[in-house]
Amino acid sequence: MKTVAIILRRELTSYFVTPIAYVVLVFFLLMANIFAFWFGGLFERGQADLSPFFTFLPWLYLFLIPAVSMRLWAEERRNGSIELLLTQPVTLWQAVLGKFFAAWVFVGVSLALTFPIWITVNYLGNPDNGAIVAAYLGSLFVAGGFLAVGSFTSSVTKNQLVAFVISVVMCFVLLMAGHPMATDWFQSWAPQWLVNGITSLSFLTHFENIAKGVLDLRDVLYYALVSIFFLLASTVVLDARKSK
Repeated sequence: MKTVAIILRRELTSYFVTPIAYVVLVFFLLMANIFAFWFGGLFERGQADLSPFFTFLPWLYLFLIPAVSMRLWAEERRNGSIELLLTQPVTLWQAVLGKFFAAWVFVGVSLALTFPIWITVNYLGNPDNGAIVAAYLGSLFVAGGFLAVGSFTSSVTKNQLVAFVISVVMCFVLLMAGHPMATDWFQSWAPQWLVNGITSLSFLTHFENIAKGVLDLRDVLYYALVSIFFLLASTVVLDARKSK
């Protein structure tokens, strides 16, 4: 874990030496406030909660997370620095974890900077802060899952734009699997067991459960398994390309 921590610090520092990180942060905070106060009608609803913010958040992640993760491995492979990294006393799995955790911390910082919205809601009324804390945790789980997907897509290409597009498509599918539009379509022709199976694979389904304040171990386990699966897939792809 010491090696993972070193890679984490190296990668996290690299985010803030370029203007891209600050652009992503400003864009995320701007859109978060627009979704909460404008589209969510926080003042007009007359209800002190953050449900509009958390309803839109997974869809905002759909573009934010791929933008953060697209450079994880694509940039390393493009400029050839991946060979230098792998000549160090570090395993592929440690490198994958270090980069993943660095990106996760960056997204966590972005999410933490939305705390003024939470303060505003508490100023306006008496929200269920326990449910809000659970929703924030759920948001971190969703971000972790999306980042793992982004790590995988970044490992299969040297082009950051291609990695971004593939990641957006894969994350969109994982979200839409539990959206009413998709479930209604499947129910029109598929057996119920298949519909339930597809719905259970959706990030949206598990996030909605947590956002209600219900921190079910099955939902947490789902995000953990998805993240581990795609991180392992990243390791396999990188190892295969290293041996060529």
